[in-house]
Amino acid sequence: MTIEITAGPTPAEAMPVDRSLQTRPVGLLADIGNVLVRELRPILRQPASVLFAMVQPLVFLGLFAPLLPDTGEVSALQWFVPGIVAMTALMSASFTGANLSEEIISGSFERLLVSPVRRSALLIGKALREMVPLVLQTAVIVVVVTPFAFDLHLGGVLLGVVVLIPFSVGIGALSLALAVAAKEQAWVFWTVQQTVIFPLLLLAGVLLPIDGAPGWLQTAADLNPLTHIVTVERALFAGNYPVEDLIVGFGASLAVGLVGLLVGVRAMDRAD
Repeated sequence: MTIEITAGPTPAEAMPVDRSLQTRPVGLLADIGNVLVRELRPILRQPASVLFAMVQPLVFLGLFAPLLPDTGEVSALQWFVPGIVAMTALMSASFTGANLSEEIISGSFERLLVSPVRRSALLIGKALREMVPLVLQTAVIVVVVTPFAFDLHLGGVLLGVVVLIPFSVGIGALSLALAVAAKEQAWVFWTVQQTVIFPLLLLAGVLLPIDGAPGWLQTAADLNPLTHIVTVERALFAGNYPVEDLIVGFGASLAVGLVGLLVGVRAMDRAD
């Protein structure tokens, strides 16, 4: 009697290869996209969270708008609303690090650091998330104020959002860098965040004009990039497209975006 011995399946035959994994795009852009999708899922699942973030800007509109002086030519909302949109972008982006601070405390951030995803992609993907709340919040503000003597110039509003995107991403990246530096001490994050944000808002003339401010205060305002961004936002929301203001305002926004990403990526690379 003869015994036939047949060879068993090779490892490649025993475990089918998922061809989709072989063709899956790899690289920095793919990592950024994966992180961005991960960060956007909570917003897509709970869009009401974005609306809850609108409470403060709408309160400012409701309380400050009636106190604005009548210009006689156009509604005071035409001057006030662009500042509120810029303020919303600043406040929302500056809170980005709060989510990262929670991840650091819970330990989930440590698991992300040891994952195959590039650390720079972690930072950039998280910062790019701020584009979505910016668009949604601007849309809500415009819809709310348009029935109240606000002259809507849709082209100017859309271009204004484009100008704000680099600024919002840069502030978000700086907020993430602050959370990484603060580590598990959340109180450090909130102390620095609150200390920096409100002077930026006041010096930019978001709530009150600073045309008659003392010289030293005016100089500080001129050094504030948000001042130039708010100036161009007010021109765009009014339907005007001044080339010089556009160049200065978008340049200031782009500078904040680049500095924020550079600082954020450096902080993320050094995180332990």
